[in-house]
Amino acid sequence: MSLEEKITMLEELMDLDEGTLTASSVLEEYEEWDSLSKLSLMAAAKKEFGKKLSVNEMNMFKTVQDVCNYLS
Repeated sequence: MSLEEKITMLEELMDLDEGTLTASSVLEEYEEWDSLSKLSLMAAAKKEFGKKLSVNEMNMFKTVQDVCNYLS
């Protein structure tokens, strides 16, 4: 999955319009980066990438790029 596809997936999880996020977007600047989005990301990481994402790992994500790097 390309960087752009991962960003699009994250936009969908956060219920944002396509093109809203960039790799350098700071997650905490979006009110949509809430507990529901985080749980959705945890489920998607396991289903799509076979990675079990812990709460501690989730809290380390500062930017969209951080999430994409983890999913690589």
